[in-house]
Amino acid sequence: MYTKETNALILKNDKAAIKEVFEKHFGKMASIAIRYCKSEAQANEAVNFGFHEFITKLQQNRNAQAIDPEQTFERDFIRSCAAFVKGISSEYYVASTVYASGLTNKNYDLFETNEFIDFALIDNEVLIRSLQQLVPSQRLVINLHVIDGNSLDETANIIEASLQTVKSSLEKARYNLQKNIEKCYKTMKNEQSL
Repeated sequence: MYTKETNALILKNDKAAIKEVFEKHFGKMASIAIRYCKSEAQANEAVNFGFHEFITKLQQNRNAQAIDPEQTFERDFIRSCAAFVKGISSEYYVASTVYASGLTNKNYDLFETNEFIDFALIDNEVLIRSLQQLVPSQRLVINLHVIDGNSLDETANIIEASLQTVKSSLEKARYNLQKNIEKCYKTMKNEQSL
């Protein structure tokens, strides 16, 4: 738990206090960043970016003594992580040059009941790999709305997109995530049989 002394030290830019807070939250930040990012290297950059944003925001807030960073840390870090991924223009460029295959016979039976994949039943490594294979816009929406529990309106606000864009990305993300999960399990099964 944060103390008023820790807050005061962070406001004075005390490196030891900032390092202590970073080390305390590193595991949580890394687990969030790896879901949002395409690779481990990108996730490490997102951790550094998000933590820096959080500390900067805390230091710039005039009423920081009254704020409990423990309560706002995860939400603020998720927003920073989303902003980081959204800012990677090269990844968006590559993703935007990939065209649909033209298949019109799509199977959405998995979503007839409007239920989504039960993450508790999926191996974490498979889920992370499958999320990382999504294009950035789909990865952001699936993480913000489905995994982190933001409403569609909140998700649209965070990524600065229209509600319709978010809904469209979510539909595509659900379908592609399911296909990615199936491919990952099939690949793992083939690797085990060798």
